[in-house]
Amino acid sequence: MNPALASHPVHLPQDFLNGIHVVLSQTSHPGNIGATARAMKTMGLSRLTLVNPKRFPDNEATARAAGAEDILTQARVCVSLDEALTETVFAVAVSARHRSLGPEPMPVRRAVSEILEQTGNGDVALVFGNETSGLSNAEVQRCQRSVFIPANPDYSSLNLGSAVQLLCYELRLAAFNGCPPVVTKAVPFASPVAANDDVERFYAHLERVMIATGFLDPQQPKRLLPKLRRLFGRAKLENDEINILRGVLDAVEKAIDKTSEPKS
Repeated sequence: MNPALASHPVHLPQDFLNGIHVVLSQTSHPGNIGATARAMKTMGLSRLTLVNPKRFPDNEATARAAGAEDILTQARVCVSLDEALTETVFAVAVSARHRSLGPEPMPVRRAVSEILEQTGNGDVALVFGNETSGLSNAEVQRCQRSVFIPANPDYSSLNLGSAVQLLCYELRLAAFNGCPPVVTKAVPFASPVAANDDVERFYAHLERVMIATGFLDPQQPKRLLPKLRRLFGRAKLENDEINILRGVLDAVEKAIDKTSEPKS
């Protein structure tokens, strides 16, 4: 685990994420609020605060949430950023513009460890500005840190929902030490690794068939068998694979026996 988080009083990765709330200031389009809720839920964040949104609640926000309506229902609505940050111990301004005043901007990946660490002291806020003008200087100066997404410098403008998604992804990745759990309903493709005695029986079977077909001269084997052992060793054969290969060899042996039978 990241050394900065190793001694943290929070023990579970999800607890780090539970200590963070996303603050949207002066949002103009309700669809972006819904997209933000969806972005948050996919990454395990659930606390949303809205500062003076132009339209909320709104059907467009609900539609864009696409299953994350619970985050919209529980969202806190405030009249000012000061109110939104009342019980926050650490606030992070997310802005593509670098300011001469206010906290020094940091790329988000370098900042996430500190953001997560601060959840041990209380609520942490990620503050996003208006879609058109972003955060004002006054809003940035109310935060202790400023972060940016290192996008293409020739076109660094990101949709609000996309920016939230990237921040939440980086936080989730860091909270789970780079390995978030993955759940899938797909049937596992792999089978258990083959036991050593099963692999040795396969090699014996393979050698027998190669001799029977004339592919291997037992009097002059050269390095054929060691090379095949190295080849299959790299493959780390599984039980199913051993069964398939031995099935092929069985079919070859039956074909040999059939061709060697005397014709009536």
